[in-house]
Amino acid sequence: MYLKKFLVLCVFISFLSSCTSEKQITDNPSIIPIPNHLNINEGKFELNAETTVMYPKEFEITGAYVTDWLGIKPFLKSVDNNQIVFVKEDSISNPEGYALEITEDHITIKSSTDRGAFYAVQSLRQLMPPTLEVEKLQDPIKMPCLIITDEPRFQYRGMHLDVGRHMFSTKFIKKYIDAMAMLKMNTFHWHLTEDQGWRIEIKAYPKLQEIAAYRNETLIGHYSDQPHQFDGERYGGYYTQEEIKDIVAYAQSRHITIIPEIELPGHAQAAISAYPELGCTGEQVPVATKWGVFEHIYCPTDETFNFLENVFDEVIDLFPGEYIHIGGDEAPKINWKSCQKCQELIQTENLKDEHELQNYFITRIEKYLNSKGKQIIGWDEILEGGLAPNATVMSWRGINGAIEAAKQNHNVILTPTSHCYFDYYQSTNENEPLAIGGYLPLEKVYSFNPIPEELNESERQYVLGAQGNIWTEYMPTSSQVEYMAFPRMLAMSEVVWSRSNQKDYLNFVKRLEDFHERLDILDINYANHLYEIEGNIYTENGQTYYALQTLIDDKTIRLALNGSDPKPDSRIYTNPIVIDTSVTIKAAVYIDRDILSSVFTESINYHNAVGKPIHIDKEPHASYSGSGAQGLINGILGSSKRYGDKEWLGFWGEDIEITIDLGEEVDIKTVKTRFHNGKGQWIYAPEKVKLELDNDLLVYDVAPSDDVLIPIIFKTNQRSRYIRLRVPNYGVIPDGKQGAGNKAWTFIDEIIIN
Repeated sequence: MYLKKFLVLCVFISFLSSCTSEKQITDNPSIIPIPNHLNINEGKFELNAETTVMYPKEFEITGAYVTDWLGIKPFLKSVDNNQIVFVKEDSISNPEGYALEITEDHITIKSSTDRGAFYAVQSLRQLMPPTLEVEKLQDPIKMPCLIITDEPRFQYRGMHLDVGRHMFSTKFIKKYIDAMAMLKMNTFHWHLTEDQGWRIEIKAYPKLQEIAAYRNETLIGHYSDQPHQFDGERYGGYYTQEEIKDIVAYAQSRHITIIPEIELPGHAQAAISAYPELGCTGEQVPVATKWGVFEHIYCPTDETFNFLENVFDEVIDLFPGEYIHIGGDEAPKINWKSCQKCQELIQTENLKDEHELQNYFITRIEKYLNSKGKQIIGWDEILEGGLAPNATVMSWRGINGAIEAAKQNHNVILTPTSHCYFDYYQSTNENEPLAIGGYLPLEKVYSFNPIPEELNESERQYVLGAQGNIWTEYMPTSSQVEYMAFPRMLAMSEVVWSRSNQKDYLNFVKRLEDFHERLDILDINYANHLYEIEGNIYTENGQTYYALQTLIDDKTIRLALNGSDPKPDSRIYTNPIVIDTSVTIKAAVYIDRDILSSVFTESINYHNAVGKPIHIDKEPHASYSGSGAQGLINGILGSSKRYGDKEWLGFWGEDIEITIDLGEEVDIKTVKTRFHNGKGQWIYAPEKVKLELDNDLLVYDVAPSDDVLIPIIFKTNQRSRYIRLRVPNYGVIPDGKQGAGNKAWTFIDEIIIN
């Protein structure tokens, strides 16, 4: 708490000084997302209690927003000075583009639509003191004269929120929408139905509110913790249609479209719990109390389609946007395979298998929604068995789904787990709140390019944009949702708004540091990892070194080796540390005698292979390339929780062979490594691993296990120069498991040779 107050005070003092120094206020306008063009001019405009606002009727939403925000008066005609003027400018072709000009006399905003004018106001908002977020204009504000011309890179700029696993108040939903609007995001993907809870009132089916909206208890801890434990407390709720109408209207006043998601045919156990006849077995099942993928999915009968059509009729009345999201992901076909009705339907419709039956299911729903003037979006599994004629694909299992759909001339939205899943850990700190797994730091979000290189110029037009996803299995409170969403949402806003050639991560970080005060005043619980230390091990001219760095370059790093935590008088880090033995490094960022960061700790196990040549016969997946092959023998273990950090390498569905050259024959006593076994994330340890030395071949049979980490230890007394590990991929994920029918991932960590 002290650190946060200290940083807020520093930023506030910086702002006060900028008010008296024209250079400071004009040289660093910290707008996120960064505008396309910004030019600073001489002079200042004084915004004060006498300032008025003039806007045409077409800009009524934004005009009302400004007058309410600043507490200043609207005026029906233009005056000579001291006015914010909105001008409808049809020559601005992009409906979300704008021009903002501040002169000594006026603030002028031009756009062809109210939407563009609204985004101009969001830029204007960030030029003003953060205190105006919570109080009306009181004292005069001198603003720099400037010109901004701006427009978004992508038409779809989205954030998602899952309320099925954990539900949040309408007040928080509006706060989430406000934050999106501030960052010029325009689409809120509201995930309303799940195995663990149905969250939307459907008047035709009261049992959805009575039964499907509540689960008997909730899993405690992580899904991978065995045995599973539960809290024994009933949990649930739903949004009434009146509440939804209010939220939709609120979003419209922020130029945000809400896309509701009603999952089908999978993730439907809550609905089947209320109406068992919708499933294939007809048995009474409970609303799910833990996470994962469940076999009870909708049975493709007329009764089911009648239910879904009636549900969608009510959903359509509540959500005026173009799209309805129908899910389509993670739908195990086990019950379909044993269901007589399903098998008869496959025969009647001349379908090849259950995958084509899913396509039949989704296509039938699409036809109904199209007849009501709506288009569907589905997760990339809707490609399996054939793509519904007019569907938009949301690609989450990497980018291949987007590539395939775009090449079929279908619109796509990019939201791959590797860059867009904000339920993943965002720091390597061990004290981070419990998360599903993975590792997605801020910089990786910022580096995302939603246009796959595999698409040609004509195919790229089908990429509508990208979206950050918040799945809430491990987020029971709104405060934790904010912690996971921010500041990664800010990085995503720049990914989807700003031009790719404008993006500069270090510049973004400096603007983000300024933005923290605004988040504080808005009472948004963001994760602050800007002052964390990053370490990098490398070998140069046969010598191994360890380098430390921070994102903010005007801070001091203090260092301690093999001892206690660094203190204000500990040694200052100036040059990379020579590594020629095992060592534990501890470091922290300081301003004078005040510590800003958490204590960074890295333990390096200096074994025989550190710094030696290594070759892998396959390239790791681009999304999980870690530190490359050399990262497997750098002496550093990956996180036991975050398989996506820079020490783990991920391979999708491929056998791999790893060769290490020790340079000369040495006595080998043990060869150790470990595999991640996060089956909920489609990651499976291999069933066997082979170790080949110069004169020996050893095979390690991996015992079946649900443990998240699988250690492998080869014991030998051979002399060898070369070490070869042959790692076969697990294969296809079996029925009944998450990702069933898909290739498994292999994730391997440090290879330790002693």
